[in-house]
Amino acid sequence: MFIVQNYHLAVLLCIVTMLCWGSWGNTQKLASKSWRYELFYWDYVIGILLLSLLLGLTMGSCGSEGRSFLIDLRQIEWTTALNAMIGGIVFNAANILLSAAVSLAGMSVAFPVGVGLALVIGVCINYLAMPKGDPTLLFAGVVLVVVAIILNGIAAGKMPRNVENGKSGKTGLVLAIVAGILMSMFYRFVAAAMDLEHFEQPETGLATPYTAFFLFAAGILISNLLFNTLAMKHPFAGPALTYKIYFRGSFGTHLVGIFGGVVWGIGTLFSYIAAGKAGAAISYALGQGAPMIAALWGILVWHEFRGGPRGNTVRLTLMILFFLAGLGLIVYAGM
Repeated sequence: MFIVQNYHLAVLLCIVTMLCWGSWGNTQKLASKSWRYELFYWDYVIGILLLSLLLGLTMGSCGSEGRSFLIDLRQIEWTTALNAMIGGIVFNAANILLSAAVSLAGMSVAFPVGVGLALVIGVCINYLAMPKGDPTLLFAGVVLVVVAIILNGIAAGKMPRNVENGKSGKTGLVLAIVAGILMSMFYRFVAAAMDLEHFEQPETGLATPYTAFFLFAAGILISNLLFNTLAMKHPFAGPALTYKIYFRGSFGTHLVGIFGGVVWGIGTLFSYIAAGKAGAAISYALGQGAPMIAALWGILVWHEFRGGPRGNTVRLTLMILFFLAGLGLIVYAGM
């Protein structure tokens, strides 16, 4: 299987992760013109599962090091499979809430608050489980990210809203906070399913990143039968949805959602692959720099802060600078 051989390549893959995790929300925004997020989310999940199979049978089965995907899948212990699938279930609960938050409050609010909060809590969880990197620099970087999140929240609060939009924005903000808390926990389950110290010769019973990602995707799909069905029947906003509406969607609309899942999935697998050299905490932290990317999409492309007070320009500029400085410290912590 393909294995990262040095820290610098691991950081590069983590940057790709950050770009992917911060950009998949654009596909939801595109689909939302004619498609509710609950319907989009089914295609998104299908895209993740298809990608996990494709990369497992290609990148996960090439080369002479490690175990190939199918061989690895046959030898893993049930506790390993359960950890990876629980990670998928926890992530799915968080991500459905995040998708709802995006639909109600926009990318530039939901991502910095939800994913930023997940970064702060998740780094602590992953570092305690696998200490790797300079803790002073690592947590100093996290503090700067927290400042960036606060600045984003202040800027969002300064935006003019009518009564209806104000209620939706507040609901979206609450959903983003709950999503962030849940999302901080999923990575640790998946990391526990892998032998992060020995990708070249992984311990018997544990999974390679490719197998862990496939089982993680399976956990997402299985849990989606419950979570997304509930979201469709009892939506946070709008009327209830039926599966008949989903199957009446056009091929192009379904394709947008599948592409969104592929984009997110590439970032996720790269994060798992990079964790062997960068460590789980640093790999997770760099990927969770996604709020900065999402905020830039929301600000520059979707114009979600258009019409705000002049002071917001300063706040948003400082937000980006603090994010960049925080991520820089996180990278340097592992060198």
